[in-house]
Amino acid sequence: MQEETRIFGIRAILEAINSGKTIDKVFLQKGLKGDLFNELEQLIRKEAINVSYVPLEKLNRLSKKNHQGAVAQISPVEFHDLETLVLQVVESGKAPLFLLLDQLSDVRNFGAIIRTAECTGVHGIIIQKKGGAPINGDTVKTSAGAVFKVPICKVDHIKDAMFYLQASGINVIAATEKTDNTLYDVSFKEPCAIIMGSEGKGVSPSILKLVNEKAKLPLLGEIESLNVSVACGAFLYEVVRQRR
Repeated sequence: MQEETRIFGIRAILEAINSGKTIDKVFLQKGLKGDLFNELEQLIRKEAINVSYVPLEKLNRLSKKNHQGAVAQISPVEFHDLETLVLQVVESGKAPLFLLLDQLSDVRNFGAIIRTAECTGVHGIIIQKKGGAPINGDTVKTSAGAVFKVPICKVDHIKDAMFYLQASGINVIAATEKTDNTLYDVSFKEPCAIIMGSEGKGVSPSILKLVNEKAKLPLLGEIESLNVSVACGAFLYEVVRQRR
């Protein structure tokens, strides 16, 4: 965590959340009690902010100052409203291309994906508020600054975003090994959104049931899967190839 993206102290974090600052994650001291601490916990729950309960030693490493058992990571970017963004893209006359990330956890993979998304003309990246990788200094660095150029939307549930995209005439295509179709069998010329799953589990089974299409990369070696950011790059450049 970089110093400039950090807030420490219970009262300071309360004020930051209430003033509308975009908080990526809050680290709270395990076992801490008190009225003010309880107030912060309730606000974090209400705003669905990522939270981790950690030992005092971890907090001391995050901040040398008087943190009172609470340190928060501010997002370096402002998030976009999904409905507004989709409407803007549809009205622009371009064939929409969105990327949904289902519980991606590695910040460097996230950064690499954002960089590729910027290079391939992705109109927006959609992530879930809870459970995914935060946008921190490592994400910014790995993205080579692309994080400031590609609109990113945070939603309560990926499923809700999918339903909205589908209702807007956008096909949702899952990148998954659980299909016989390769990405070369699928048309990406129409408005589409590609879902990439987490590093370990892939796209959630409950989400796979709701997509319009599934596609996989042909793997010719003995290893069963590619790194998610590499796989994402292959999918996005197939979109570019088909739309040229």
